[in-house]
Amino acid sequence: VQLQASGGGLVQAGGSLRLSCAASSTIVNYNMGWFRQPPGKGREFVASIAWGGRTSYYTDSVKGRFTISRDDAKNAMYLQMNSLKPEDTAVYYCSAGEDSSLLRRLEGDYWGKGTLVTVSS
Repeated sequence: VQLQASGGGLVQAGGSLRLSCAASSTIVNYNMGWFRQPPGKGREFVASIAWGGRTSYYTDSVKGRFTISRDDAKNAMYLQMNSLKPEDTAVYYCSAGEDSSLLRRLEGDYWGKGTLVTVSS
């Protein structure tokens, strides 16, 4: 599975962005996740959604602001980001994995190239 994240850009604090992750083939059997790497820091988990879409997880810092979703018919996943803060500035990556726990530990099976999100204060 090849993944490509898109939708990043420059936004002011308090604004919104919607990231998309397009897959080259079906993702129906995969857990999907979003991760980010802030400037000068390591990659970190942001959110994940299980296959079937019934279970999702979020890191504490984005709870109530970000929403993860998936559209298996379109082989796509999304991250709606609201109330953005400067500390959300990072390169955002999407990943797919058969094991949900491993995925959240940055051990997904497939990774896409990232998309840069910059939040100005």
